[in-house]
Amino acid sequence: MKKTILFILLTAFLGLSLYAQNDTLYIMKNGTISAKYNVNTQIDSVIFYNPFKGTFTDSRDGNTYNWVKIGNQIWMAENLKYLPSVVGPTIESRTQPYYYVYDYYGTNVTEAKATYNYDTYGVLYNWAAAMAGFPASVTNPSGVQGICPSGWHLPSDAEWTQLVDFAGGESIAGGKLKATILFNFPNTGATDDYGFRVLPHGTRRGSGITALTHNVFDYINIGGSFWYCADYDAIGSWYRGFGHNHTEAVRSRYYKEDAFAVRCVKN
Repeated sequence: MKKTILFILLTAFLGLSLYAQNDTLYIMKNGTISAKYNVNTQIDSVIFYNPFKGTFTDSRDGNTYNWVKIGNQIWMAENLKYLPSVVGPTIESRTQPYYYVYDYYGTNVTEAKATYNYDTYGVLYNWAAAMAGFPASVTNPSGVQGICPSGWHLPSDAEWTQLVDFAGGESIAGGKLKATILFNFPNTGATDDYGFRVLPHGTRRGSGITALTHNVFDYINIGGSFWYCADYDAIGSWYRGFGHNHTEAVRSRYYKEDAFAVRCVKN
């Protein structure tokens, strides 16, 4: 049987080789040539298009992002990097927008953008910065552009829930959406099935917490959380969180002066 299969494959290969030319593009279907084109005279370029992933460029700063289609939604597959200004972790506000880069303590945007953490994890935004003056929303789609580029918007709770439900529900979606790299061991259940690539970008912890350590950067390599545009009250807002030691896509609320990452959804 193996000899028969090998003979058939070899015959097909030799049959194609009899006709193949170095300057010709062959279109194959069901094992036979369905079309062929001379690459010197008939073709200008060849584009392979995958409808489930791609890239786009933010016209504000020239950053190019990967995107991925998951179910009926198109999400950024990496954290937003838009950085109009930057401060260190001791500066905070619940109402004024502030932007942070993990482990950067200065105010120079160019310096902050030159760091490994900016390149790898993007920017951490307090809730006011993420919302960029837009009112909160609970609809799907949210209609809140917030800090997102033109053509994209800040997701609502309903949009995050749609993603999490598609990935199997809150108890396991964290594993399916987490990257398999950079998290501390054990990166429980991480498979990154859809290319969403949650990274452990950490957080900026505000003074609203009761712990002794606050106004600091924390949780790098441990977990990553994302704001969405649902307001809880004057003090806190909602987020989705992912950690190295569980498979949950946690839905919870935290203080608005904290700083989390942002993922945008295509309009």
